[in-house]
Amino acid sequence: MRDRGVADGRSNGDLATATATKIAAAVPSPHSLVPSLLASPHLVPARNALDGTDLIFTLNSAAQARAALGESVINATVGALLDDNGRLVVHESVMGLYRQLTPPEIVPYAPITGDPAYLLALTQRHWPQLTSSGIGVATPGGTGALAVSLRNLLEPGQRLLTAAPYWGPYATLAAENGIVMETVPYPAVGAPLDIAAWRTTCESILSAQGRLLLWLNDPCHNPTGRSLTTTDRHALLQMLRELTPLGPVTLLLDFAYLDYARNQHTVRAALDDYAAFGATGDVLVGASLSLSKAFTLYGARAGALVFPWSTDLALGAALATTCRGTFSTCARAPMSVLLRMTRDQSAQRALADEHAHWSTTLTQRADALNMALRAEGLRAAPWDGGFFVAILLDDSFAVAERLQAENVFVVPMNEGLRVGVCGLKVSDAPRFAAALRKCLVA
Repeated sequence: MRDRGVADGRSNGDLATATATKIAAAVPSPHSLVPSLLASPHLVPARNALDGTDLIFTLNSAAQARAALGESVINATVGALLDDNGRLVVHESVMGLYRQLTPPEIVPYAPITGDPAYLLALTQRHWPQLTSSGIGVATPGGTGALAVSLRNLLEPGQRLLTAAPYWGPYATLAAENGIVMETVPYPAVGAPLDIAAWRTTCESILSAQGRLLLWLNDPCHNPTGRSLTTTDRHALLQMLRELTPLGPVTLLLDFAYLDYARNQHTVRAALDDYAAFGATGDVLVGASLSLSKAFTLYGARAGALVFPWSTDLALGAALATTCRGTFSTCARAPMSVLLRMTRDQSAQRALADEHAHWSTTLTQRADALNMALRAEGLRAAPWDGGFFVAILLDDSFAVAERLQAENVFVVPMNEGLRVGVCGLKVSDAPRFAAALRKCLVA
């Protein structure tokens, strides 16, 4: 998604708003131009055209700065789970294991592709019935997995497909690898997947470049907070299967929030559908996996790119080479934590209880926000799982800037506003909805 800017607007004078507004007003590209006075003669020309900031992190910092001044701030920008006092949630079941780690579980280099036992354990968190992780490598978080996939499954200048709206850093990842973003519409609330539009776009990409890489963030989609229906999922998978005579098709599932869903049975059903599809071998099916949200280990940067139903040794060698040529190896400590978790039934039960508690909390927050929006006569934002909901509207960057004057911070997207229910208290929902209605008519 290429972020659109807003015109210069009023500021209430504090540093937080000024900083956030400056970022929202950037040139609409992840490679926004910087003033020529900042150009470095040591950089190649293309690298002098980078802004170097991230909209989500900048808006979060702006909200925190405003709160530090004593203002009552609703910070719905953050992508981490917060309690009702604004404190970062930490799963004690995980940290208890982390504190038990011994030097050999922390200090030595991990293998370039990651500890095989770690890769299997992380894969089995999603598909317990599997006895192999297939072809895979450890990566620095799910973001690292996405980057590795681009490096090996597309050529520079080719097109990557995903559904819009999508997580903003997708565009940065694509741009950094010389890849062009192509989007198809995520289903509207209550509407079916536009399979005809998806098919047309997929066929166009395959015709132009002879291969297709689709990043699919499902279930618990960021930023909508919704999931594909069973009917839509089956239609999509059947369509991808039918396209394989046109060239190699890769479906990469981007998982991050599966432990925080309204209904875990629907998550399980989706994962089982993807497993059955991957096992046919018609389409190369892989997954971007992460411990960041599941274990509240955001800073540990523990993830993996796995293709559980593949035995392609050439694919494995290519992934390993990319790891060595970029980040070399990943941190061993979070791998060790996961392996300890697999051996500790008590810790597993405690973690399941923590996931259940915070899933209930997120459900309550999302439902409260949806109810408040409807009470104000605004578009509903239903939620199935994850840390966010999306409020679809026009002029989102201008609305987001006006919301800052109400001490409400959200992340604007081309399609609307991303609202982090992971940091939004139930009691904040009415104030949030009232502020949004006010800003929409401003």
